[in-house]
Amino acid sequence: MTPYQDTVRTELVRWQQAMQKPPSALGRLSTSVQRRINRIIPRRIHQVITATIKQMTRAVLFGADLLNRLPEPGLTLPQREAKVVSRINFYRKASAAEGGVTGAGGLLLGLADFPLLLGLKMKLLFEIAALYGYSSRDYRERVYILYVFQLAFSSQERRQAVYEFITDWPEHSRQLPDDINQFDWLTFQQEYRDYIDLVKMAQLIPGIGAAVGIVANYQLVSQLGRTAMNAYRTRWLQENKLLLS
Repeated sequence: MTPYQDTVRTELVRWQQAMQKPPSALGRLSTSVQRRINRIIPRRIHQVITATIKQMTRAVLFGADLLNRLPEPGLTLPQREAKVVSRINFYRKASAAEGGVTGAGGLLLGLADFPLLLGLKMKLLFEIAALYGYSSRDYRERVYILYVFQLAFSSQERRQAVYEFITDWPEHSRQLPDDINQFDWLTFQQEYRDYIDLVKMAQLIPGIGAAVGIVANYQLVSQLGRTAMNAYRTRWLQENKLLLS
């Protein structure tokens, strides 16, 4: 292994341990608090979030508007990841700027942040997939993208389940149904909504919405970028027989 691959392997071990660890007492408490908060959040806000996530999930599974970047073959891992880091930096700056604008605009613009941010996140994932050499024209690769999204923004219990899917992706992908309507978008949207509700609700508070939007969006996209890099580099190293056990 090269020094770069050795560094990547060390990072992957830490990430894998984080994905597999059992839910903590704090995590269970956070989930309980989140459920209580969900009960007092206005129904209109829940409806906006649910509809947005459902539409974006369907766009990922069925649409072609995100498939505008072709895979890049023949690159080394350092070359690929240099480009990936550049795109993550671009998208987190763009999302921070978007969060600041919508956060400063009160309730209506604050609500508009949900679909805008989700769109930026999905666009980033499609670009990362292509940079690692994977074609999202295959619907199974789009399901993989949704799994990566879940790894970044789900409860620890859900992360453990999804992690098992992606670590044995060749076998799991063969078991996926031919009918992509069977994708469990309901679990997908509930996990994402519950994960971000607490931080994003603060963005709707007058006076602090802009600051919250900038910081929250930047951090959320950073987290997604790190998760995607580790998920795709795992596949890339395995397929190139460079990931040692």
